[in-house]
Amino acid sequence: MKHSHQAVIWVDADACPVVIKEILYRAAVRESIQTIFIANHNLRLPPSPFLKFKQVQSGFDVADNEIVTRLQEGDLVITADIPLAAEAIAKGALALNPRGELYTSDTISARLTMRNFMETMRSSGEQISGPAALTQRDRQAFANQLDKWLLKTTQT
Repeated sequence: MKHSHQAVIWVDADACPVVIKEILYRAAVRESIQTIFIANHNLRLPPSPFLKFKQVQSGFDVADNEIVTRLQEGDLVITADIPLAAEAIAKGALALNPRGELYTSDTISARLTMRNFMETMRSSGEQISGPAALTQRDRQAFANQLDKWLLKTTQT
């Protein structure tokens, strides 16, 4: 039996690039889908009944925990945070990073392993550069994955 929960998009907004937020604003309004931005600093959203912002206290993983607590099966989480993506998938949601990579239960464990390896390298003093700037191709990949999800979600 299909559950009647109206899918929600949860955005880990502190680290989400502005161009990705703008894609999400437009998609939420166009598809009439509830999109909730969680961040520990204030965020100004365009006025829309479909866009909501919840400010959380700053602190390690506070925004992540808020999202994990509130998300439901079938929701979409926008995050580059691998542990948050893993928890979302464990709860039956999907996770999409701002570069357009859709995390699945198949890909997330390899991602966690790589992340833990990089953490170990960094803590041992290795100089590892941060992520590259978002490219036009990344934005397009993100928009495409978002559209695919929206199409599936709004048809059920």
